[in-house]
Amino acid sequence: MTDLESGSATEEIYNPVTVEQAIQNCADRIAKGVRIVASRYKTYQAAKRTLDRARAQAFLHYPGTQAEKKHAAELATIEERDARDSAYEEYKYARELAAALEDELRALQSINKSVTSAYNAVGVNR
Repeated sequence: MTDLESGSATEEIYNPVTVEQAIQNCADRIAKGVRIVASRYKTYQAAKRTLDRARAQAFLHYPGTQAEKKHAAELATIEERDARDSAYEEYKYARELAAALEDELRALQSINKSVTSAYNAVGVNR
């Protein structure tokens, strides 16, 4: 393992109990993450719909050519677009964190397999 602040390697002593606890903790975080990702996606979709509605309203109510309407609608919906973009960034971050947790779980499962093999090799579980 590496200490992210110092960049130096840290040594952890693993045993089946600590690895299983880490796996359970990671699985719990993944389960919570599913709800968070779903919530962020719902917020993003709502912000997207709000932007679409506001853009359509601004487009319809602005007198002028189609090109003028389009530009006026873009200018009139800056706040809604910012809200949509912010909601998307939060959703994207939640997805990336969920993917990182999945990677962490796979790494812990690999460590668990190695630790179990090592314990079996020395006859601890016999």
